[in-house]
Amino acid sequence: MLEEFEVADVIPATPQEIYDAWLDSDGHANMTGGGAMASAEVGASYTAWDGYITGENIELEPPRRIVQTWRSSEFPTGTNDSRLEIVLDEVDGGTKVTFRHSQIPDGRGDSYKQGWVDHYFEPMKAYFGG
Repeated sequence: MLEEFEVADVIPATPQEIYDAWLDSDGHANMTGGGAMASAEVGASYTAWDGYITGENIELEPPRRIVQTWRSSEFPTGTNDSRLEIVLDEVDGGTKVTFRHSQIPDGRGDSYKQGWVDHYFEPMKAYFGG
């Protein structure tokens, strides 16, 4: 059975700043602390966290929404990619960033949910709020 979840937090930056950093190799790496290769083109492949995460851009709606395929190096062989939707909503104090992660292989959802907090929200707050 596939898993899904949604997690959100407020990051002290504009939607445009986050959108641009997410889809730029240096920006993504600086924002998270892990090596990345990114592109702002639909259909382009990307990597994050030194190749631990790979995928492809499916839909891009600047500066509000990014949809990507997503898989970690822990996905079982033969498993389809999961789906990541990133929604950027301007709020007081910055941008509410919502990760909607779906089609995750069974048993991995809780780990990835915590990973978004530890390896994205916390470093992003430090980077943009620094």
